[in-house]
Amino acid sequence: MEPRNVKTIADAMAIVEERSLTHIKVGLFDNDGIMRGKYMSKSKFFSSLENGFAFCDVVLGWDSKDQLYDNTRYTGWHTGYPDAPVRILPHTCREVHGEEGMLLFIAEFDGEAEKVCPRGALRRTLQKADAMGFDVFAALEYEFFMFNETPHSAREKGFRNLETITPDWFGYSMIRNSVHSGLYQDILQMSEQMDFPIEGIHSETGPGVLEAAMAVDAAEAAADKAALFKTFMKVLAQKRDLLATFMAKWSGDYPGQSGHIHVSLKNKDGSSAFFDSSQTHSMSKIQRHFLAGQQRLMPEFLCLIAPTINSYTRMIPGFWAPTHATWGVENRTTALRVIPGSEKSQRIEHRLGAADANPYLSLAAAVASGLYGIMQEWEPYEQVKGNAYDQQHAPELELPRTLWDAAQRFKQSEAARTMFGDEFVDHFAASREWEEREFRKHVTDWEMDRYFEII
Repeated sequence: MEPRNVKTIADAMAIVEERSLTHIKVGLFDNDGIMRGKYMSKSKFFSSLENGFAFCDVVLGWDSKDQLYDNTRYTGWHTGYPDAPVRILPHTCREVHGEEGMLLFIAEFDGEAEKVCPRGALRRTLQKADAMGFDVFAALEYEFFMFNETPHSAREKGFRNLETITPDWFGYSMIRNSVHSGLYQDILQMSEQMDFPIEGIHSETGPGVLEAAMAVDAAEAAADKAALFKTFMKVLAQKRDLLATFMAKWSGDYPGQSGHIHVSLKNKDGSSAFFDSSQTHSMSKIQRHFLAGQQRLMPEFLCLIAPTINSYTRMIPGFWAPTHATWGVENRTTALRVIPGSEKSQRIEHRLGAADANPYLSLAAAVASGLYGIMQEWEPYEQVKGNAYDQQHAPELELPRTLWDAAQRFKQSEAARTMFGDEFVDHFAASREWEEREFRKHVTDWEMDRYFEII
């Protein structure tokens, strides 16, 4: 049996028996999109398929450095960090690249924990789309830098003077992808084997930076594929004594790293809900409302799209990251790029998304805001033509400049509470406030250089 054919609990059991596996990999994704998991014995796995299993809810109560939030209600020292119920999703079965015969299954939180689970937030959003008569399709693409470093060497250097795998700026280079064809082929092979197929991969502008675009799929599957790509791209790199980073911006000398999100809606009969050949740019009424929702709610949903302190260093003029919630047609200086085409290809690219975002939450934000726009029958602001950075925009379209401000906008958003629920909004906003507070405890190199001697 092929992992792609696994759909049911019985299928999952059958493929494990067929491969004579004694253990299986099971993992889930935390607030920051980091995969947490373990090898599970066959007997425990079979029992968990039917009855679920328990996973310490601390993974919903700590940050990317395993430091415990002190400001959340759902979990914390006050609850004692109990186990939370988790279900295994048979249809997520994957081969594991580099572990011959091994299988991986994605899990997600159940019960009360589901209300703050990132994958659960996306699924609830897609259920709303379904109730409105739409199927959501998406494709995510990521820029990431590759270094001739290891986790140890990067720390020994204090994350300074890191050596990228290639020098200089050389986007779309045939030389680079030919010289490093072994690496590119490994990435492509992994993407096919693990069922997150890459539609295109190339060098981007900057030393050692690559861009990979996932193929379009139903939105939930697209998020799974994006999350797995980020995880196992890091694994593949480290097995080659390389290091991959998806930070939004690792150096002030180079552009930031995007995580663009392509979204489209289909009606239940399979036709495009976005395409109307009789309208300007073939934009249907539904697409206009969807676009308007994405635009108007971008400032309120920003912390889902830009979830780290580092995210906001990328959002400056002239570096391909928008600073206002603008839209344009085939315009890469705007936050939202309408891509006219055929019934098959008509879509919106959410260009504000950064590589450091949790794929489940960035996609949930891109979809939920659009659905809310349809619900409200909003119309978008005037289209931007030309360079969006050189133009004045409505004050309502200005984006928060810090993670703290973005968290406050999210926490106060009625639309966010309608689309995601109070429990999720309160929990995620608190986690971003924690992130900002942790940052404020530290003295940066910039401050030392600027103030130490002179002030």
